[in-house]
Amino acid sequence: MKTVSTTKAPAAIGPYSQAIITGNMIFTSGQIPIDPATGEITGADITEQAERVMQNLGEVLKEAGSSYGQAVKTTCFLADMDDFAAFNEVYGKYFTGKPARSCVAVKTLPKNVLCEVEVIAVTNE
Repeated sequence: MKTVSTTKAPAAIGPYSQAIITGNMIFTSGQIPIDPATGEITGADITEQAERVMQNLGEVLKEAGSSYGQAVKTTCFLADMDDFAAFNEVYGKYFTGKPARSCVAVKTLPKNVLCEVEVIAVTNE
């Protein structure tokens, strides 16, 4: 197993890594809308927060030798299912290969953000 770490995505805020590679599979930790440069939550609404989450995931996938197009499964967590359509608009711009996905509403997310996404993908290697 190999731990993935990049300064272009937020550092873990707990005892976990940004992602793990095992074999040719990458398992990312959930990304929330933290700006890696400031460590602050960005975005006032679901669209802005989802954009930041996707940017963060892209950087982790890139560091791991992968991309959105190599995602095989995502798990999406929303604070409010009323944000589902707006979230999908952003999500669809990035995950054009349409990986398998689960999307659930949860009571609370870290730092009270509106969304969190984790990805399972394959590597280029």
